[in-house]
Amino acid sequence: MNSALLLLSAALFTWGIGEGMFIYFQPLYLQQLGANPLLIGSILGAAGLAMTVAHIPAGYLSDKVGRRPMLRAAWLFGLVAAWVMASARTLTVFVAGLLLYSFTAFVVSPLNSYVTAASKKWSIGRTLTTISAMYNFGAVIGPFVGGLLGDALGLRSVYLAAASVFIVSTAVIFFLPPQPLDGHDPGSPPAKLLLNGRYLGFLALSFFVMFAMFLPQPLTPNFLQNVRGLSLSQIGQLGSLGGFGNALLSLTLGRLEAYLGFVLGQVFTGLFALLIWRGEGMWLFGLAYFLLGGYRATRPLAIAQVRTLVHKSQMGLAYGLSETVNSLPAVLAPPLAGYLYTSDPASIYPLGLILIILGVILTLFFVPRRQGKAAVNG
Repeated sequence: MNSALLLLSAALFTWGIGEGMFIYFQPLYLQQLGANPLLIGSILGAAGLAMTVAHIPAGYLSDKVGRRPMLRAAWLFGLVAAWVMASARTLTVFVAGLLLYSFTAFVVSPLNSYVTAASKKWSIGRTLTTISAMYNFGAVIGPFVGGLLGDALGLRSVYLAAASVFIVSTAVIFFLPPQPLDGHDPGSPPAKLLLNGRYLGFLALSFFVMFAMFLPQPLTPNFLQNVRGLSLSQIGQLGSLGGFGNALLSLTLGRLEAYLGFVLGQVFTGLFALLIWRGEGMWLFGLAYFLLGGYRATRPLAIAQVRTLVHKSQMGLAYGLSETVNSLPAVLAPPLAGYLYTSDPASIYPLGLILIILGVILTLFFVPRRQGKAAVNG
């Protein structure tokens, strides 16, 4: 791993600590601030929309102005948003900070483009999942610390601590070296993305798969606290196990062919839904959160497959469009989960499990087993 990727790993590791402190408690804090399950689902859906809208312009800009400026901007936006959430005393102000924080998800396209361009000796899939694992190792520490702080001092203290950690991560990101812009032969331009049938077909499948895997997730902390009777510390411990699962499964699945890792990630997320729905006791819930790492791993593995379908000069825009499609489930699934939770808290899990099984079947039938390096790669 070269110096650029090492610096990026350090920035993501520290960001993972900070975000891990509060991300699993977000629905619970919204509940404390007065939101009911349906409103929580709607707020999280709006947050998902904020995560979605900026991916395409961010990807386009990373192709045109460079990846490093976009990374710096994302880290600064996230730092400001974290302090808004930490300072909030009302639901309205907190939601404003949450939406601003969600908007910084535009970092994903330039981040993946930067990592892809910096990848030398490893495959793109392995490099992307390894970098993702660095964030996830930080996310092992964050929930455990956040749960202890939340029980001892209240959930607001968790956001104050996380915002402080983000200062360190932001400082590190400013030491990243720049990268040259990619181009193409003017006499032989690549096919337009919206006319690339293989690329568009994979996006449609990826949307369904991500929706199926995301549906069981948004209100699981509320289910564990309100139905299963878990404390904040216990939920924090589960979050730490989830972070460990994210890191380990990202590293493990990243060493496999991207197609196979993509399938296994769906299977592991299906087991998460099954264990939360039917399981009892911390050890089964812990196993569920560990296996949820399969969801995290599928995102970079989907991107690794996208790279084989487009020209390198379109990489930022292609990644941005892909992340937009993959983020739409975070807009659509939470309101549905909130509606289902209101009528029957457990109902989100069997439905999610059925959809995940269908997603696995569609992947097996419609995604090529081995995606070769096509001529569009450039």
